[in-house]
Amino acid sequence: MSEVKLAAETRTEFGKGAARRIRRANQVPGVLYGHGSQPLHLTLPGHELLLALRTPNVLISLDIDGKTNELAIPKAVQRDPLKGFLEHVDLLLVKRGEKVNVEIPVQTEGELAPGGNLLEHVLNALPVEAEATHIPESVTVSVEGLEAGASVLAKDITLPKGVTLAVEEDAVVLQVLAAQAEEPAAEGDEAAEEAAEA
Repeated sequence: MSEVKLAAETRTEFGKGAARRIRRANQVPGVLYGHGSQPLHLTLPGHELLLALRTPNVLISLDIDGKTNELAIPKAVQRDPLKGFLEHVDLLLVKRGEKVNVEIPVQTEGELAPGGNLLEHVLNALPVEAEATHIPESVTVSVEGLEAGASVLAKDITLPKGVTLAVEEDAVVLQVLAAQAEEPAAEGDEAAEEAAEA
């Protein structure tokens, strides 16, 4: 798992006006919390944070005011609904060796059985417990040859060493749906349509 280093500064200004000023300077307001410590309000570099957040559950090494180093994972990210820029980020303080509950993306490989069946992702992300410094970026599931009606349960997914499920074993993660055939119009309906057009 990749670790991204970011320089952060503590902030003392709060409220909408302060947040706008921070964002105008291409930075992002954030909060670091966890381990029973007081929440620490931070200002983070916008572009570097945006790049880091492209990796799900990225481990961020924060250099705070050049004095302290803390490890954190993103817990909540707020984006502008129209423009997509980062508005605020909540970071969870973690320690090396500590187990954390996160959700990892589920990716698929292989082709379904012929017949135009559809694959439904019941869970787009799989809840797991993993060591904070060894969170897998994703988990890959083979759907090769699965037929309509087949499903993949959480317990069927092979997880990396040291990672355990944080969801019921029988939870459905993926299921294959039968292709919907278009129903032919009934003869009575066609006659009614022709009469309406005449």
